Amino acid sequence: MNSAKQKLSARDMAFTGLLAAVIAVLSQVAIPLPSGVPVTLQTFAVALAGFTLGAKLGTASAAVYVIIGAVGVPVFANFKGGLGSLTGPTGGFIWGFILMALLCGLGMDSGKKPLAAVLGAAGLLLCHLCGAAQFTAIKGGGFVHSLLIVSVPYLLKDFISVALAYPLAIVIRNRVHIVKKSKAEA
Repeated sequence: MNSAKQKLSARDMAFTGLLAAVIAVLSQVAIPLPSGVPVTLQTFAVALAGFTLGAKLGTASAAVYVIIGAVGVPVFANFKGGLGSLTGPTGGFIWGFILMALLCGLGMDSGKKPLAAVLGAAGLLLCHLCGAAQFTAIKGGGFVHSLLIVSVPYLLKDFISVALAYPLAIVIRNRVHIVKKSKAEA
């Protein structure tokens, strides 16, 4: 995709849709917790989409997932969907997935493995900040309190998810030839 004017190919659209479906499926692997924020494999799937497809298509994949859920298809955790999921206490995490996929994709597109790791971690943290901010806005109790309830308990699992998504994305990129191999994959 060298030119901004270049159209998306059917192959690009298919991979974008496929990774949106992977996010939807892995969102259903959910363990409910008292905070209302379940433990899921969403962060793994979003990081995988960003790292596999790059910034443009990875972000599009996460956006497709969010749009499909917004119109009512039950793709969010615990088979939820609709605008209520996006405007409720945990909706900030869902919005944050788009930013997370973008940063993971930018990291992969950079061609530099250390930058990919830093941007993947930054994307995850930004997603958590969005989630905690919306949780605070809906539930109250203060931002730090929200971080301690809906973010901190999940960080280790989520960092491991992002770290595991990166090498898997490289394998997928190399085997399926989704995009040209970057220096970060060497």
